[in-house]
Amino acid sequence: MISLAELQRRIDAGDLSADAAIAQSLEATSAHEKSIGAFVCRDESLRAQSAGPLRGIAVGIKDIMDTAEFPTEMGSPIYRGFRSRGDAAVVMMLKQAGASIVGKTTTTAFASIDPTPTLNPHNHGHTPGGSSSGSAAAVAAGMIPLALGTQTGGSVIRPASFCGVAAIKPSYRLLPTVGVKCYSWTLDTVGLFAAGVDDVARGLSAMTGRPELLLPPDIPTPRIGVVTQDFAGAPDASGGEALRIATRAVEKAGASARALDLPEIFAEAWRAQPIVQEFEAHRALAWEYREHYAQMAPLLRAKLDESRNTPPVAYDEAIKTANRARQALEELFDEVDMLLTLSAPGAAPRGLGSTGDARYNRLWTLMGVPCVNVPAHIADGDLPVGVQIIARYGADAAALAAARFVEDALRRQ
Repeated sequence: MISLAELQRRIDAGDLSADAAIAQSLEATSAHEKSIGAFVCRDESLRAQSAGPLRGIAVGIKDIMDTAEFPTEMGSPIYRGFRSRGDAAVVMMLKQAGASIVGKTTTTAFASIDPTPTLNPHNHGHTPGGSSSGSAAAVAAGMIPLALGTQTGGSVIRPASFCGVAAIKPSYRLLPTVGVKCYSWTLDTVGLFAAGVDDVARGLSAMTGRPELLLPPDIPTPRIGVVTQDFAGAPDASGGEALRIATRAVEKAGASARALDLPEIFAEAWRAQPIVQEFEAHRALAWEYREHYAQMAPLLRAKLDESRNTPPVAYDEAIKTANRARQALEELFDEVDMLLTLSAPGAAPRGLGSTGDARYNRLWTLMGVPCVNVPAHIADGDLPVGVQIIARYGADAAALAAARFVEDALRRQ
């Protein structure tokens, strides 16, 4: 993989020009794209910008985000060839930080569940996950050092786990969703993929202009609560092993790690998340569903068919449940600094018939809290499995620091 941090160090030291860094990404993309299929379209004559902390950094943009230079097709024939007049807010944030947009990465239709043709770079017989399939795969394959995705259920953290890259789903609305196709306005969150936690932190800091998101020289030893989310069902063997490995590693590194039993309100919120998601999806996709029903992706269409009669009162109750759970989570973080839990049930499923299960992600998306994936284990078939580090709402810097602590502890295993 290409380290954003290493590129920045070399460019700042004068050992590598920004244009040469971009050329490296273009060369790597040309070498791997035919076998992975991570991009919908790309600029093969891309040049570096002259200034900014992300100069020389080629970035892939999930194809539900508006870009003036590229079509925004949202994984659907309904929008084939569609071009917006301008860039999404997050795309402009990248450009203002000096990044160069290399192209649009594949997404499931409207960031839902119908798989893309993208292959997992570690094992082509397995899914890269979704809905941010191309972004995770492009970083994992070493094509680009940074990519944007979105998460409504588990669409950043889960593909990061399957592809063996670091990723952050930041606190809700740290990154704006203006110009990003909406699925659920309560849940949609823009996230980042990169090779390691330091790379993710640097990308997020540069985009937002928040230096406090950069990792400190000394990482404090966190108090860790280990959460298995029993209400979400048992993990696969590889998922359980990843969590065990990470727990042993942080304990060996000197952290206290104790099992936490989540109160019942979290199980209620977990059950409420799909109600919120699909009720809002019917409003966000009302035009497509009504005017282009036959062109809707089949799994998404079936999901919308199934949930079309959800009454507003059920949605209102789900929102109330979410609010109660968020309050309970704030109180839980008085006991621990971070939560350590599963990023996915296990390694990436075989075949391209599914993008995997978001059951270990959806609660935390509903809570709006920052989540970071750290690769923890290699399962059979050379398939990565990650663990998820979670901090309280707004504590993105703390989440990144804790994730770096876990990453370092795993490296020392």
